[in-house]
Amino acid sequence: MRQIRIYSDVVLECGREVVLDELGSNHLARVLRVRVGDPVTLFNGDGVDYLATVTGIGKRSVTLTVTAQTSAAAESPLYTELGLALSKGERFDWAIQKATEMGVSRITPLLSERVEVKLPSDRMAKKQQHWQQVVISACEQSGRAVVPQVQPVMALADWCQKTDADCKLVLHHHEPAGLQADAPQRVALLIGPEGGLSANDIAQASNAGFTAWRIGPRVMRTETAPAVALAVLGARWGDLNDIA
Repeated sequence: MRQIRIYSDVVLECGREVVLDELGSNHLARVLRVRVGDPVTLFNGDGVDYLATVTGIGKRSVTLTVTAQTSAAAESPLYTELGLALSKGERFDWAIQKATEMGVSRITPLLSERVEVKLPSDRMAKKQQHWQQVVISACEQSGRAVVPQVQPVMALADWCQKTDADCKLVLHHHEPAGLQADAPQRVALLIGPEGGLSANDIAQASNAGFTAWRIGPRVMRTETAPAVALAVLGARWGDLNDIA
């Protein structure tokens, strides 16, 4: 039987009746075509999965009743904060979607010297909402019950100074440096845009305590690098240790 997971930004508890918003209702009724009596798993980001049953389907809303709750086991013990320079088109969406699947804890879109994306402040707010929905959808698909937060767009230098991670890495394919031996609790990962990070960007990161890290001999696209880097970190220090 297929498992359906839907995010709902409300308090969830056993016995509670939940009316989904228009987006979630449309997805259940029109895309997945659920029927009354079908089981659905709800989550609101508190780290718990709530088992529910569809009890009503209207023209614009779907109603469910929470019947039980269960602990979710899809969160990595390693906290990872991704600082990712903005990129054009759907590249950024794809990157944060895969980063979420890989277990990222928080995402901050960054402005660096070579970022070519130019958006007015009013559109930035809408973009942030869009990116948060991309992350929520990735959580629904991947089984995560904790939703990574997409932070407001920030200047690269400001983010580098602000992060308090005990391991700070900047992807830089010209440097041979590898990972430290001791397992950290929190990792900050900096990845540049399509044109790469400038010498000034690298210097600002270095001054803030970031260490250059080269994953391998090939140069990756900005949308590929986060997923690969997070997979390596997850295998080294997180919950992907069972992979061969």
